Amino acid sequence: MEFNLADMFENAVDQFGDREYLVCDGKRRTYREMEERANRLAHHLQAHGIGAGDHVGVYALNSVEWVETLWAVFKLRAVWININYRYVEDELRYLFDNADLKALVYQRTYAPRVAGVLPSMPLLKHSIVIEDGSAEDFSSIGSVRFEDAMASGSPARDFGPRSPDDRYILYTGGTTGMPKGVVWRHEDVFFALGGGIDPMTNERCKDPAAMAEKGRNGAMTFLPIAPLMHGATQWAVMGQSFLGSKVVLMAKFEPEAVWDLVEQEKVNSMMITGDAMGRPLVEALDKGRAWDTSSLFLLTSSAVTFSPTVKDHFFKHFPSLMMIDAIGSSETGNNGMVMVQAGQTEMKGGPTVTKVGNTVVLDESFDPIPAGSEGRIGKLARVGDIPIGYYKDEKKTAETFVTKNGVRYAMPGDYGMIEADGRITLLGRGSVSINSGGEKIFPEEVEAAVKSHPAVFDCTIVGVKDDRWGERVAAVIEWRPGKTATLDELKEHCRTKIAGYKLPREICAVDKIVRSPSGKPDYRWAKQVATGASAGA
Repeated sequence: MEFNLADMFENAVDQFGDREYLVCDGKRRTYREMEERANRLAHHLQAHGIGAGDHVGVYALNSVEWVETLWAVFKLRAVWININYRYVEDELRYLFDNADLKALVYQRTYAPRVAGVLPSMPLLKHSIVIEDGSAEDFSSIGSVRFEDAMASGSPARDFGPRSPDDRYILYTGGTTGMPKGVVWRHEDVFFALGGGIDPMTNERCKDPAAMAEKGRNGAMTFLPIAPLMHGATQWAVMGQSFLGSKVVLMAKFEPEAVWDLVEQEKVNSMMITGDAMGRPLVEALDKGRAWDTSSLFLLTSSAVTFSPTVKDHFFKHFPSLMMIDAIGSSETGNNGMVMVQAGQTEMKGGPTVTKVGNTVVLDESFDPIPAGSEGRIGKLARVGDIPIGYYKDEKKTAETFVTKNGVRYAMPGDYGMIEADGRITLLGRGSVSINSGGEKIFPEEVEAAVKSHPAVFDCTIVGVKDDRWGERVAAVIEWRPGKTATLDELKEHCRTKIAGYKLPREICAVDKIVRSPSGKPDYRWAKQVATGASAGA
């Protein structure tokens, strides 16, 4: 077998066929059941002209059908494309056109949007609709029902050999700009995101079959909460499968429903995306309802800021909880992680992490900043096991994937600071940093300080135009019910946590902070809100 994602899943099926693999919205699949259904769907797609290298869109909420499609497509050496279910028609047109879809699997709820953007998919050969109880009309699209497609295909595993060079594409909107398709080789993305490098020892897996051996003596039950269109949850579903684990999914995030699942499924490990999920989750526990959470021993946060106040709140409920704060991106994979302990939460823009893989911080000349260069700031980068580039975007590829002295780096734009012990503190994305009087201010650091105020439920920090300083810091804040604070009170609170020039200079209160489905800040929205408020002041 190869370092190919479908090969590795099939190896796990052969080892753990009777183990439960997936649970979502009351539906359950063992490893063997998932394999059989994925084979059936793969044969159906194959019969409709889908083969190696073809792109298949998946447009749905989390579901077992999403995962069945995932494996079916990889079995054919084709490429599935994750589609943001919150996109409106203009955004979908851009994505569908950019992604060159030849097949589409979508949830019936979204049939009207699919019908509206069909002209943007000139290469489309076939579509399949997942029934979800809705009555949306899909007759104009000509789609086959998912279960009918499943019934038409053979359950046999009779596919040809695959390659570690097969493609995986992750469309990412990030915090700014239109979605971009990050193109990876299977082997590279396995080492960057799929567990191919042990995060504790930095040792590389030498044999793809060895991953299943790690799960030989028992399985963990893992609950990743974010949508499958988000890379972290994709890799929870895939990476955990190589180990024989059980994965629990939910279609939409609801704090009380999460704790229901922890109790019902005896969840051992949960993955969240920072405060956007962490805060409502832990506050649900404050309301007095008693859940049996004794099975839970590990909490991992990735993708966005996980503030010290929320971490400490979790430790109040789970004094012995193992907590991991991780950093990474669609263009680099896992860059680093830190084990957080009670009483030792940090007050910085992002976590201070031990590097995973070949992660470095580059100076302005694209040279690595050596360990021991305490306080030096540069751009976070990774060498080795990195993507091929962005799909159909040579300009952006050249900007993000930089070669110097024969070494190729993935450098998506995050800034980091070297600590005395060689660890890295994540500061944030340079594209949303604020330049005030020549000083670079990273929103994540200010957000962590502001969110530690007891009246603040959530916030996003942006820069607005300032005649004297170029930009000044504006805080777009969602207050806690019945609470508020003045600007002076907020500044006084933050002054002990961040330097004076980073303090918010104005507040813009909103009913609800807008975030992406994965919990990332919507800086474009916040900028519009803050700029409009400043203009009207």
